[in-house]
Amino acid sequence: MHKVRKALAVVNTWKKEAKGIAAEIRAELLARGVSCDIYTYDGLSSDNPFDSCDFAITLGGDGTVLYAARHCASRNIPVFPVNLGEFGFIAGIQPGFWREPLTEYLDGKKHAMERMLLSVRVLRDGRTIYTSDALNDAVISVNGIASIVNLAITFNGQSFGEYKADGVIVATPTGSTAYAAAAGGPIVAPDVSAFVFAPICPFSLSNRPIVLPSTGILTITVMPVRKKAPVLTLDGQEVFPLEVGDFVEVREASNRIRLIGCDPDVFYTALRSKLNWSGSPVSANGFSGQGEPHA
Repeated sequence: MHKVRKALAVVNTWKKEAKGIAAEIRAELLARGVSCDIYTYDGLSSDNPFDSCDFAITLGGDGTVLYAARHCASRNIPVFPVNLGEFGFIAGIQPGFWREPLTEYLDGKKHAMERMLLSVRVLRDGRTIYTSDALNDAVISVNGIASIVNLAITFNGQSFGEYKADGVIVATPTGSTAYAAAAGGPIVAPDVSAFVFAPICPFSLSNRPIVLPSTGILTITVMPVRKKAPVLTLDGQEVFPLEVGDFVEVREASNRIRLIGCDPDVFYTALRSKLNWSGSPVSANGFSGQGEPHA
């Protein structure tokens, strides 16, 4: 049995049904002797309401999970993500089916799955001036029309050269289905430990996305540009302004986020249902057009 004493339900205020479902989950937890507070999340808050809880429930889309993950991973707080969004690549529990996985987890019959995060720090003049974690991605770009970045990239001391592009993305496997995929990057299974480095509209066609082992350190140096310097954005939610000469170091975080109901089959189901992966047509005898058995 997983011992849970105090839970926090993060209710996304943009989702009309979130408040009602949160009340139902809270009642279920109270009946099991677990206290549960409600925290309303507007999609912009950077507050940390998780210090006093040992279990978190998110009621929103994947963005709500990203917010909770950045705070909960370092505290070893498991997250129970109920999907009220469109894609649900991370939030795998559907709103009408939360009771069974919640009961199974509390009874010790279901375990949380771990996913890696990025640890990002910015160094300026030899000093660390910013650190944070990201479950999806770290993006360096410039706001505005026709604005480019000029970045020198190294991985474990090996130079990738200078990149002139609209920006660059460093994504986890979890984030490989998000912005990185839109930029032409590969989709990586969430139980793999790796980075996806993907340039955004690079000037050179030779600058292609690459998958890198998460045991290494990716260093991005901000080079001079004609216009304003870029910004660093984590998970599309945290923004930090950069200056020429800054070093951005990206590595695997020492802590992992524990997500409940996010088994690999949820990921592959989302690929089929959300990205419309269908494969070859299936005949009546259950075989694909390639003559192979179809599961």
